[in-house]
Amino acid sequence: MNERRKEMKLTKNFSLHEFRCRDGTDVPEEFMDNVRELCENLQVLRDKIGKPITVISGYRSPEYNKKIGGARRSQHMSANAGDLIVKGMTPTEVKAEIVQLIKEGKMKKGGVGLYTYFTHYDVRGFNRRWYGKGIKDYQKE
Repeated sequence: MNERRKEMKLTKNFSLHEFRCRDGTDVPEEFMDNVRELCENLQVLRDKIGKPITVISGYRSPEYNKKIGGARRSQHMSANAGDLIVKGMTPTEVKAEIVQLIKEGKMKKGGVGLYTYFTHYDVRGFNRRWYGKGIKDYQKE
């Protein structure tokens, strides 16, 4: 990726490099509109909570997604999804903020998954909710 594209700001607080695959693959050109839309929605969340959001997984190449055991039709493979951590907030709190913003029509309908250490959000266009492996046990503690 050339330096200018790598540092490309997609919104006030999000840059393209935050969404590259963990295997080093850049977001393919055909998915740039998707990652922009995702960032615009994440920016709404960022503005509401007033805290930085760390994207621990954005775009995933099909090979990388398979290697880590991602869903067969993962939204990550089309740069529609981000796995998020917000310092000072639990994944449950982050999920609650996203769900509320979706209800208010401020964020796009999409998938919201709750995991032990992060929250998944994607811009698939319809609501879907789930709990990651082990989360129900974690919530009982």
